[in-house]
Amino acid sequence: MTRSNFQGRGFLALSIILLIFQAADAEDPVFSGPQPGEKLPPFKMTGVRGELKEKEFDFIRAADGKPVVLAFFHEYTRPAFGLVRSLTNYYTSSKAKKGLRVGVVFLSDDPGEKMKWAQGIAKYIPKDVLLGVSRDGREGPGSYGLNRNVTLTLLVGKEGKVTASFALIQPVLSSGILEAIAAVIGEKAPAVKDIQSKERAEMQRMREEKQRKRPQRGRQGRGGDAELSSLLRGLINKRATEAEVMEAALKVEKYVDAKEAARRDLARRVTSIVNSGKLANYGTPAAQKVLRGWAKKYGESTENSRGRPGDSKEKRKSL
Repeated sequence: MTRSNFQGRGFLALSIILLIFQAADAEDPVFSGPQPGEKLPPFKMTGVRGELKEKEFDFIRAADGKPVVLAFFHEYTRPAFGLVRSLTNYYTSSKAKKGLRVGVVFLSDDPGEKMKWAQGIAKYIPKDVLLGVSRDGREGPGSYGLNRNVTLTLLVGKEGKVTASFALIQPVLSSGILEAIAAVIGEKAPAVKDIQSKERAEMQRMREEKQRKRPQRGRQGRGGDAELSSLLRGLINKRATEAEVMEAALKVEKYVDAKEAARRDLARRVTSIVNSGKLANYGTPAAQKVLRGWAKKYGESTENSRGRPGDSKEKRKSL
Protein backbone atom coordinates (compact mmCIF):
# COMPACT_ATOMS: atom_id res chain seq x y z
CA MET A 1 0.00 0.00 0.00
CA THR A 2 1.44 3.35 -0.97
CA ARG A 3 1.72 6.16 1.53
CA SER A 4 -0.86 8.28 -0.32
CA ASN A 5 -3.37 5.39 -0.27
CA PHE A 6 -2.78 4.88 3.44
CA GLN A 7 -3.32 8.56 4.16
CA GLY A 8 -6.45 8.58 2.04
CA ARG A 9 -7.95 5.62 3.89
CA GLY A 10 -6.93 7.13 7.22
CA PHE A 11 -8.71 10.37 6.38
CA LEU A 12 -11.82 8.43 5.29
CA ALA A 13 -11.86 6.45 8.54
CA LEU A 14 -11.52 9.62 10.60
CA SER A 15 -14.36 11.25 8.67
CA ILE A 16 -16.61 8.25 9.31
CA ILE A 17 -15.83 8.34 13.04
CA LEU A 18 -16.63 12.06 13.22
CA LEU A 19 -19.93 11.52 11.38
CA ILE A 20 -20.86 8.75 13.83
CA PHE A 21 -20.22 11.03 16.80
CA GLN A 22 -22.17 13.86 15.18
CA ALA A 23 -25.11 11.55 14.49
CA ALA A 24 -25.03 10.34 18.09
CA ASP A 25 -25.07 13.94 19.34
CA ALA A 26 -27.95 14.83 17.01
CA GLU A 27 -30.00 11.92 18.34
CA ASP A 28 -29.45 12.73 22.00
CA PRO A 29 -32.91 13.16 23.52
CA VAL A 30 -33.91 16.49 25.04
CA PHE A 31 -35.53 16.36 28.47
CA SER A 32 -37.61 18.88 30.37
CA GLY A 33 -39.59 18.29 33.53
CA PRO A 34 -40.34 15.02 35.36
CA GLN A 35 -40.20 11.87 33.25
CA PRO A 36 -42.69 8.98 32.92
CA GLY A 37 -43.17 7.19 36.22
CA GLU A 38 -42.04 10.17 38.29
CA LYS A 39 -44.35 12.17 40.54
CA LEU A 40 -46.02 15.40 39.48
CA PRO A 41 -44.89 17.70 42.32
CA PRO A 42 -47.37 20.24 43.64
CA PHE A 43 -46.61 23.85 42.71
CA LYS A 44 -48.31 27.20 42.97
CA MET A 45 -49.16 29.66 40.25
CA THR A 46 -51.33 32.78 40.01
CA GLY A 47 -54.66 32.41 38.25
CA VAL A 48 -55.33 34.47 35.14
CA ARG A 49 -59.13 34.56 34.97
CA GLY A 50 -62.44 33.59 36.54
CA GLU A 51 -62.69 32.76 40.22
CA LEU A 52 -58.95 32.17 40.39
CA LYS A 53 -57.99 35.52 38.85
CA GLU A 54 -54.86 36.85 40.59
CA LYS A 55 -55.20 34.20 43.29
CA GLU A 56 -52.61 31.52 44.07
CA PHE A 57 -53.61 27.93 43.49
CA ASP A 58 -52.01 24.52 43.04
CA PHE A 59 -52.95 22.84 39.77
CA ILE A 60 -51.77 19.37 40.86
CA ARG A 61 -53.73 19.46 44.11
CA ALA A 62 -56.78 20.78 42.25
CA ALA A 63 -56.52 17.87 39.77
CA ASP A 64 -56.68 15.46 42.72
CA GLY A 65 -55.17 12.49 40.88
CA LYS A 66 -57.34 12.88 37.79
CA PRO A 67 -55.82 12.71 34.27
CA VAL A 68 -53.92 15.89 33.46
CA VAL A 69 -52.34 17.68 30.53
CA LEU A 70 -49.96 20.41 31.67
CA ALA A 71 -48.18 22.82 29.32
CA PHE A 72 -45.32 25.12 30.35
CA PHE A 73 -44.56 28.03 27.99
CA HIS A 74 -40.85 28.85 27.85
CA GLU A 75 -41.00 30.78 24.57
CA TYR A 76 -44.03 32.51 23.10
CA THR A 77 -44.08 31.46 19.46
CA ARG A 78 -46.89 30.94 16.95
CA PRO A 79 -46.25 27.15 16.68
CA ALA A 80 -46.39 26.83 20.47
CA PHE A 81 -49.72 28.63 20.66
CA GLY A 82 -51.04 26.68 17.70
CA LEU A 83 -50.27 23.38 19.39
CA VAL A 84 -51.75 24.41 22.74
CA ARG A 85 -54.87 25.85 21.11
CA SER A 86 -55.41 22.68 19.08
CA LEU A 87 -55.12 20.49 22.17
CA THR A 88 -57.18 22.65 24.48
CA ASN A 89 -59.96 23.10 21.91
CA TYR A 90 -60.25 19.34 21.57
CA TYR A 91 -59.48 18.09 25.07
CA THR A 92 -61.82 20.28 27.08
CA SER A 93 -65.58 20.58 27.58
CA SER A 94 -66.82 17.10 26.65
CA LYS A 95 -63.49 15.53 27.58
CA ALA A 96 -63.62 17.15 31.01
CA LYS A 97 -66.54 14.83 31.77
CA LYS A 98 -64.01 12.00 31.80
CA GLY A 99 -62.08 13.80 34.51
CA LEU A 100 -59.40 15.34 32.31
CA ARG A 101 -57.86 18.53 33.69
CA VAL A 102 -55.86 20.83 31.41
CA GLY A 103 -53.50 23.51 32.67
CA VAL A 104 -51.32 26.09 30.93
CA VAL A 105 -48.49 27.81 32.79
CA PHE A 106 -46.81 30.98 31.53
CA LEU A 107 -43.18 31.44 32.58
CA SER A 108 -41.50 34.85 32.74
CA ASP A 109 -38.86 36.83 34.62
CA ASP A 110 -41.53 39.51 34.98
CA PRO A 111 -44.65 37.72 36.28
CA GLY A 112 -46.57 40.97 36.75
CA GLU A 113 -46.17 42.04 33.15
CA LYS A 114 -46.85 38.51 31.91
CA MET A 115 -50.09 38.46 33.92
CA LYS A 116 -51.39 41.53 32.05
CA TRP A 117 -50.45 39.89 28.77
CA ALA A 118 -52.03 36.55 29.71
CA GLN A 119 -55.31 38.20 30.69
CA GLY A 120 -55.42 39.76 27.23
CA ILE A 121 -55.02 36.47 25.34
CA ALA A 122 -57.11 34.33 27.72
CA LYS A 123 -60.16 34.71 25.45
CA TYR A 124 -58.45 32.55 22.83
CA ILE A 125 -58.17 29.55 25.16
CA PRO A 126 -61.25 27.55 26.29
CA LYS A 127 -62.65 28.47 29.70
CA ASP A 128 -62.21 24.88 30.92
CA VAL A 129 -58.45 25.35 30.88
CA LEU A 130 -56.78 26.55 34.08
CA LEU A 131 -54.42 29.36 33.13
CA GLY A 132 -51.70 30.57 35.45
CA VAL A 133 -48.51 32.60 35.62
CA SER A 134 -45.67 30.89 37.48
CA ARG A 135 -44.55 32.60 40.67
CA ASP A 136 -41.09 31.06 40.13
CA GLY A 137 -39.95 33.19 37.19
CA ARG A 138 -38.54 32.02 33.88
CA GLU A 139 -37.15 28.79 35.35
CA GLY A 140 -40.55 27.65 36.58
CA PRO A 141 -41.12 25.47 39.66
CA GLY A 142 -37.74 24.23 40.90
CA SER A 143 -39.13 20.78 41.68
CA TYR A 144 -39.96 20.28 38.00
CA GLY A 145 -36.47 20.66 36.55
CA LEU A 146 -37.71 22.40 33.42
CA ASN A 147 -35.37 23.05 30.50
CA ARG A 148 -35.51 26.73 29.57
CA ASN A 149 -33.84 25.95 26.23
CA VAL A 150 -36.99 24.34 24.85
CA THR A 151 -40.05 26.23 23.62
CA LEU A 152 -42.77 24.18 25.28
CA THR A 153 -42.82 21.45 27.91
CA LEU A 154 -45.89 19.23 27.71
CA LEU A 155 -46.64 16.75 30.48
CA VAL A 156 -49.36 14.11 30.55
CA GLY A 157 -50.17 12.35 33.80
CA LYS A 158 -52.59 10.37 35.92
CA GLU A 159 -52.90 9.57 39.63
CA GLY A 160 -50.25 12.14 40.44
CA LYS A 161 -47.57 10.65 38.17
CA VAL A 162 -46.22 11.47 34.74
CA THR A 163 -47.19 9.08 31.98
CA ALA A 164 -45.60 11.01 29.08
CA SER A 165 -43.26 13.97 28.78
CA PHE A 166 -42.54 16.08 25.67
CA ALA A 167 -39.74 18.65 25.52
CA LEU A 168 -40.57 20.55 22.34
CA ILE A 169 -38.10 22.87 20.66
CA GLN A 170 -40.23 23.20 17.53
CA PRO A 171 -43.77 22.45 18.74
CA VAL A 172 -45.75 20.33 16.28
CA LEU A 173 -48.87 18.30 16.96
CA SER A 174 -47.99 14.60 16.71
CA SER A 175 -49.74 11.27 16.99
CA GLY A 176 -47.48 10.51 19.98
CA ILE A 177 -48.94 13.43 21.94
CA LEU A 178 -52.52 12.48 21.04
CA GLU A 179 -51.95 8.83 21.95
CA ALA A 180 -50.45 9.79 25.31
CA ILE A 181 -53.48 11.92 26.19
CA ALA A 182 -55.96 9.34 24.92
CA ALA A 183 -54.30 6.68 27.07
CA VAL A 184 -54.96 8.51 30.36
CA ILE A 185 -58.67 9.04 29.60
CA GLY A 186 -59.22 5.58 28.17
CA GLU A 187 -60.22 6.32 24.62
CA LYS A 188 -58.93 5.99 21.08
CA ALA A 189 -56.59 8.74 19.91
CA PRO A 190 -57.95 11.00 17.16
CA ALA A 191 -56.04 11.51 13.94
CA VAL A 192 -53.78 14.55 13.72
CA LYS A 193 -55.58 15.71 10.58
CA ASP A 194 -58.92 15.65 12.42
CA ILE A 195 -57.59 17.92 15.16
CA GLN A 196 -56.08 20.27 12.59
CA SER A 197 -59.33 20.37 10.64
CA LYS A 198 -61.26 21.22 13.79
CA GLU A 199 -58.79 24.01 14.59
CA ARG A 200 -59.07 25.50 11.09
CA ALA A 201 -62.86 25.49 11.40
CA GLU A 202 -62.63 27.25 14.76
CA MET A 203 -60.26 29.89 13.40
CA GLN A 204 -62.60 30.51 10.47
CA ARG A 205 -65.52 30.88 12.89
CA MET A 206 -63.57 33.44 14.90
CA ARG A 207 -62.64 35.42 11.78
CA GLU A 208 -66.27 35.50 10.65
CA GLU A 209 -67.44 36.57 14.10
CA LYS A 210 -64.87 39.35 14.16
CA GLN A 211 -65.97 40.46 10.70
CA ARG A 212 -69.62 40.52 11.80
CA LYS A 213 -68.79 42.70 14.78
CA ARG A 214 -66.87 45.32 12.79
CA PRO A 215 -69.94 47.08 11.36
CA GLN A 216 -71.25 47.59 14.90
CA ARG A 217 -68.47 50.07 15.51
CA GLY A 218 -69.63 51.80 12.33
CA ARG A 219 -68.08 54.64 10.39
CA GLN A 220 -70.81 57.17 10.90
CA GLY A 221 -68.54 59.30 13.05
CA ARG A 222 -66.08 59.47 10.16
CA GLY A 223 -68.70 60.45 7.61
CA GLY A 224 -69.12 56.96 6.16
CA ASP A 225 -72.17 54.75 5.70
CA ALA A 226 -71.97 51.82 8.16
CA GLU A 227 -74.34 49.60 6.17
CA LEU A 228 -72.37 50.23 2.98
CA SER A 229 -69.16 49.33 4.84
CA SER A 230 -70.68 46.02 5.87
CA LEU A 231 -71.79 45.19 2.33
CA LEU A 232 -68.41 46.10 0.86
CA ARG A 233 -66.57 43.78 3.22
CA GLY A 234 -68.40 40.88 1.64
CA LEU A 235 -67.23 42.05 -1.77
CA ILE A 236 -63.53 42.39 -0.87
CA ASN A 237 -63.28 39.15 1.11
CA LYS A 238 -60.18 37.47 -0.33
CA ARG A 239 -61.76 34.04 0.19
CA ALA A 240 -64.90 34.89 -1.76
CA THR A 241 -65.68 32.95 -4.93
CA GLU A 242 -66.54 34.80 -8.14
CA ALA A 243 -70.20 33.98 -7.60
CA GLU A 244 -70.06 35.38 -4.07
CA VAL A 245 -68.38 38.55 -5.37
CA MET A 246 -71.13 39.03 -7.93
CA GLU A 247 -73.81 38.46 -5.29
CA ALA A 248 -72.16 41.00 -2.98
CA ALA A 249 -71.87 43.51 -5.83
CA LEU A 250 -75.60 43.24 -6.59
CA LYS A 251 -76.41 43.89 -2.93
CA VAL A 252 -74.26 47.02 -2.94
CA GLU A 253 -75.81 48.36 -6.13
CA LYS A 254 -79.31 47.67 -4.84
CA TYR A 255 -78.50 49.47 -1.59
CA VAL A 256 -77.06 52.63 -3.21
CA ASP A 257 -79.65 52.75 -5.99
CA ALA A 258 -82.19 54.59 -3.84
CA LYS A 259 -79.73 56.51 -1.68
CA GLU A 260 -77.90 59.44 -3.21
CA ALA A 261 -75.68 59.88 -0.14
CA ALA A 262 -74.70 56.22 -0.31
CA ARG A 263 -73.88 56.54 -4.04
CA ARG A 264 -71.63 59.50 -3.32
CA ASP A 265 -69.97 57.58 -0.49
CA LEU A 266 -69.39 54.57 -2.75
CA ALA A 267 -67.99 56.81 -5.51
CA ARG A 268 -65.60 58.41 -3.04
CA ARG A 269 -64.36 55.10 -1.73
CA VAL A 270 -63.87 53.23 -5.00
CA THR A 271 -62.31 56.22 -6.75
CA SER A 272 -59.85 56.58 -3.89
CA ILE A 273 -58.94 52.89 -4.05
CA VAL A 274 -58.53 52.73 -7.83
CA ASN A 275 -56.41 55.90 -7.90
CA SER A 276 -54.29 54.86 -4.92
CA GLY A 277 -52.29 52.27 -6.86
CA LYS A 278 -53.19 49.67 -4.21
CA LEU A 279 -56.21 48.10 -5.85
CA ALA A 280 -54.52 44.67 -5.71
CA ASN A 281 -54.87 44.75 -1.91
CA TYR A 282 -58.66 44.67 -2.15
CA GLY A 283 -60.27 41.27 -2.58
CA THR A 284 -59.98 38.93 -5.56
CA PRO A 285 -59.40 39.86 -9.24
CA ALA A 286 -63.18 39.62 -9.73
CA ALA A 287 -63.74 42.12 -6.92
CA GLN A 288 -61.07 44.44 -8.30
CA LYS A 289 -62.80 44.43 -11.69
CA VAL A 290 -66.06 45.43 -9.99
CA LEU A 291 -64.32 48.26 -8.13
CA ARG A 292 -62.81 49.61 -11.35
CA GLY A 293 -66.23 49.54 -13.00
CA TRP A 294 -67.82 51.35 -10.07
CA ALA A 295 -65.12 54.01 -10.06
CA LYS A 296 -66.03 54.82 -13.64
CA LYS A 297 -69.79 54.45 -13.27
CA TYR A 298 -70.38 56.19 -9.94
CA GLY A 299 -67.40 58.51 -10.12
CA GLU A 300 -68.56 60.03 -13.42
CA SER A 301 -72.19 60.27 -12.32
CA THR A 302 -71.13 62.06 -9.15
CA GLU A 303 -68.98 64.53 -11.09
CA ASN A 304 -71.83 65.25 -13.48
CA SER A 305 -74.32 65.80 -10.69
CA ARG A 306 -71.98 68.25 -9.00
CA GLY A 307 -70.78 69.93 -12.15
CA ARG A 308 -67.16 69.64 -10.97
CA PRO A 309 -64.53 66.94 -10.43
CA GLY A 310 -65.95 64.50 -7.90
CA ASP A 311 -63.86 64.57 -4.76
CA SER A 312 -60.29 64.50 -6.01
CA LYS A 313 -59.34 67.27 -3.59
CA GLU A 314 -61.07 65.78 -0.59
CA LYS A 315 -59.49 63.59 2.00
CA ARG A 316 -59.57 60.00 0.73
CA LYS A 317 -60.86 57.18 2.88
CA SER A 318 -60.49 53.45 2.34
CA LEU A 319 -63.19 50.86 2.69
